[in-house]
Amino acid sequence: MRIGVRLLSFLMTVLLLSGAAAQGSTPAYTFTNRSIPTTYETETIKYQIEIGLVNGTKCYLTKVWLAEPGRQIRKAISPWHEELAWPQRMAAKIDGVVLAVNGSGYVSPTYPEIPGNYPGNSKDYYYTPLGSLTVVDGKVYRNLEGVPFYGLTLEADGLHMYSGSDNEQVLANNPLQTWSFYTGCPMARDGISLIDEEWAFATRRAARTIVCKLKEENTYLLMTATSNHGLTLVEANTFLMAEYDTEWIYDLDGGPSSALMRKRKDADALKVIYEPGQRCVDVLAFTE
Repeated sequence: MRIGVRLLSFLMTVLLLSGAAAQGSTPAYTFTNRSIPTTYETETIKYQIEIGLVNGTKCYLTKVWLAEPGRQIRKAISPWHEELAWPQRMAAKIDGVVLAVNGSGYVSPTYPEIPGNYPGNSKDYYYTPLGSLTVVDGKVYRNLEGVPFYGLTLEADGLHMYSGSDNEQVLANNPLQTWSFYTGCPMARDGISLIDEEWAFATRRAARTIVCKLKEENTYLLMTATSNHGLTLVEANTFLMAEYDTEWIYDLDGGPSSALMRKRKDADALKVIYEPGQRCVDVLAFTE
């Protein structure tokens, strides 16, 4: 009798806890079936690429340390206002590149939508990055007055994330490069989610390229969620904030534009680890 009562009490407790979990916060997804197929280390750059499953989706998690991020992170861009380019070819043009991912969102005749607060028409932005501010190698290609900047910059000490900042404030920090996407793509800062869960883009499963600044000095994390099932921004954010100590998390362009490329020490060319096969507007690269 006592065993039966105890068993019944235990089962009721399990059911109550399960119900509470279902009504409570989003679960912290785990990284399962993990393996480390690729590492690279020199005096100036170290990275490790892990493969595993996050909520059933195959993901690559690449942790990168740089001796001097302000000098070793670079950008290559497709011909301005002309056409898109293959990410591997853009990255290959950067001296000393050993690791690269796709970069900014963009406007094209195929994807012509632009935010409502941008001046002009879609065609005015064809084959250029989304975002109110575009800087390449210190040269300002676009500065939309009165349109806040949401994206990443490369400054003297490395990457920084901005969420709705005035362009002149951003330019005052002398950015060498910028990468940008939609206004909702800043995902988290200091452990606080910035995602609007009512935004359809954030709750749609898709291939993703996500960049995190870790609190470890000069260290970044790249998350490449493949199109196996894809991840929502909410799922990715929940996982990254639970598993890593991040300063900020930002979503770059994804879907068919996603790309992850790396070079072996003894190789002449970059090898594509993941790329669904679509051209994009720019890349984010890490160099010796």
